[in-house]
Amino acid sequence: MRFRREQHLRRQDDFRAVREQGRRIDCGAFTLWHLTRAEPGIRVGVVASTAAVGPAVQRNRAKRRLRAIFRENQGEVPRGTDLLLVARAAVNRWESRELTEKFIGACRRLAPAKES
Repeated sequence: MRFRREQHLRRQDDFRAVREQGRRIDCGAFTLWHLTRAEPGIRVGVVASTAAVGPAVQRNRAKRRLRAIFRENQGEVPRGTDLLLVARAAVNRWESRELTEKFIGACRRLAPAKES
């Protein structure tokens, strides 16, 4: 599935709302913040700081990996959810399979339950 433009968190206010009003799930190599909205779409933002991940090459790789995991597994995310994925240094050391398992496990913990 594609990662479409309307699926991106773009404004600083949107990122801030997810952090301040949302809930956090620790996934080891990354942290997943989630906030339920009234609109039916799913939006995601990916953050990788210099302090947590390292120089630009490593930050970009971390963000690319997390976006790919979201894109491949967005069907697991409940509709009307904003996600914020915050990378840690371990995201570049873990295998994709492990990252995917952590992401899916976290998505299954989100409320409301996934629609069939």
